[in-house]
Amino acid sequence: MDRDAAGAILSVDLEAFQANYRTLDAASGGAICGAVVKANAYGLGLGPAAKALHAAGCRHFFVAHLGEGEALRAILDDVEIQVLHGANRGTEDRFRTARLFPVLNSLDHVEAWRESGGGPAGLHLDSGLSRLGLSDCEIETLAREPERLAGIDIRLISSHLASSEDRDAASNPEQRARFEARRALLPPAPASLAASSGVFLGPEYHYDMVRCGIALHGVNPTPDRPNPMRQVVTLTAKILTVREIDPGEGVGYGLTWRAPARRRIATVSMGYADGYIRALGNVAEAAIQGRRVPVVGRISMDLITLDVTEVPSCALGFGAPVEMLGPTISLDELATAGGTIAYELLTGLGARLHRAYVGEVDA
Repeated sequence: MDRDAAGAILSVDLEAFQANYRTLDAASGGAICGAVVKANAYGLGLGPAAKALHAAGCRHFFVAHLGEGEALRAILDDVEIQVLHGANRGTEDRFRTARLFPVLNSLDHVEAWRESGGGPAGLHLDSGLSRLGLSDCEIETLAREPERLAGIDIRLISSHLASSEDRDAASNPEQRARFEARRALLPPAPASLAASSGVFLGPEYHYDMVRCGIALHGVNPTPDRPNPMRQVVTLTAKILTVREIDPGEGVGYGLTWRAPARRRIATVSMGYADGYIRALGNVAEAAIQGRRVPVVGRISMDLITLDVTEVPSCALGFGAPVEMLGPTISLDELATAGGTIAYELLTGLGARLHRAYVGEVDA
């Protein structure tokens, strides 16, 4: 969607994105700083994001699915790419062709990879999250029967923290202890436990590699402290119409908001089809020239209504920009208003948005 045809514009500051990578890399001590670029680089666009990270020095990447790994390999040739969901049976040759490493999450994964010929792979251990990862029983089986790993070159043994954003959570040291005990039963290999927030729990969580994702995009990995990350994303919609309404008149489907006095309402050209979720109706704010304005009424598929009574008329022309997310309205704030997390907002940003990339990225 080109800029003129789109109803809203997503601007991505690639220099800030790179600066965030360097901040995380420095905070990781001597550990390798890998980048998670699944879900189209969290909605930013895989190509520009991956190239920016590569220019900043990143050489280790993580995606969720085979298709994402193949797309990333077509962009970057000299990097290591691990696929977090492993290799489905019948896809093993595609992994080898694209030089992708599956992360093996169960004995079934291990068996399928070994039977297909083996090769480089990661091992994921469940240290308490109870989603993916080898269970205690499966790890003990591998310890008793090491031949099950024959032909598999283990490049990384990893696990994932459940509450790393809460530095006082008891589960953090508990999971670290479980991770250490379980990986001690397996062949020696580099280890990884921390994602974005885990980087800031201290060097005992860094191991050999950290896997950073959401913090790269400017979301605060330390919610109880000032945000060390730079803002990356700005989402701007365009004003379509402005109208005056009388006291008591309603706005939007269901008329869930009514004017307490004569008010001026602007309608802007984006909605939940673009990733601005319905839960933000009547609770979120937007900004016009740095002045906050409330979102009023329900969010519809393509339209959002704002109370712009306090905004000068000169800023409210047809096509005038409205900041829905950016320097005034942060991702963290918007997610809190909608009762969700920044991950959901970012990854839900729709294909109708025009994506503009700001800043030069060296080859």
